[in-house]
Amino acid sequence: MKTAKMPLGAGGQRPRVPKSVFITGANGFIGRALMSRYRALGCEVRGVDLKADADWNVVAGNLTNPSSWSAHAAGCELFINTAAVVSLAAQWQLYRDVSVQGVRHALDVAVAGGAKRFLHYSSIAALGWDYPDGADEKTPVVIGEQYRYGVAKGASEHVVLAAHAAGEIECTIVRPGDVYGPGSRAWLIEPLNMAKAGMLILPNGGRGVFTPVYIDDVLDGTMLAAGLPQGSGNIFILTAGTATSCREFFSTHWRWAGRKGAPRSLPLSAAVALTTGIWKLNQAISRHDEVTPDTMYMFARKGNISIAKARAHLGYQPKVDLAEGLRRSEAWLREVGEIHAFLSK
Repeated sequence: MKTAKMPLGAGGQRPRVPKSVFITGANGFIGRALMSRYRALGCEVRGVDLKADADWNVVAGNLTNPSSWSAHAAGCELFINTAAVVSLAAQWQLYRDVSVQGVRHALDVAVAGGAKRFLHYSSIAALGWDYPDGADEKTPVVIGEQYRYGVAKGASEHVVLAAHAAGEIECTIVRPGDVYGPGSRAWLIEPLNMAKAGMLILPNGGRGVFTPVYIDDVLDGTMLAAGLPQGSGNIFILTAGTATSCREFFSTHWRWAGRKGAPRSLPLSAAVALTTGIWKLNQAISRHDEVTPDTMYMFARKGNISIAKARAHLGYQPKVDLAEGLRRSEAWLREVGEIHAFLSK
């Protein structure tokens, strides 16, 4: 007997439950959470990721070579693309291969397989880092040589919207904020490791704006966007609606790492110069980490982002505030051995 229910919009919006769902990036933080949610609703769920996982009906493959997994997606009603280069340290070519050409490959697979809706995960990074306070879906995407991840996300949106405009398949785009919660590598594990190593640096006194959104709220927003007719052809920003400072958010990681006070800070120009040198050194010795100038730009964002459109059209209503989200995150980090109980006292 099914006990799970679709999220209900604040205005009574009730998305339909798809019979079958296919998810790229199915082993990732958001991908696996989506698989769990749709499975609980009784949907047939399949997926693809770099490594196969038979228990979750996930086959091995990537967006650059869809021939190895396209048959696995055939017949799925809803196609969700979460696969991406989740890094601020990659080279342009990789972003082009995965976030542009790879997204086109995913669209081709969805169309050929008979999917009715294609939902693509973009990011608020598509707006860059120097957007105005209150930015929304009408704010221009970022272009330029900096902030590669955001530029690539903006380019991926163009590919998806072009397919929708051409009538190939109904498409929806969601732009999550800074998604965190149990299982998050980007906003729990990576910054915690940086804090442990004393390498967590925040520009401009940590005054940069951080837009955290708990994973459960992102799942609710995604299911509303994917299952409602209002989602077709639209972009929706999904955050908690309220922002915090980078200093406040990452001071929690600093404490989890057993350190007192708050992460160290430098003026943005100095932080960019320092991380540029570190990034170049890492490239020379083939070492990967996320200490890059683009990370400093991300931590220097100046404004909050509006979720008015998602509220109005989808009835999207975030439910988990920052204090509760961090409490749940800390419990998970303890459970997996990343932090110890005494560090949080």
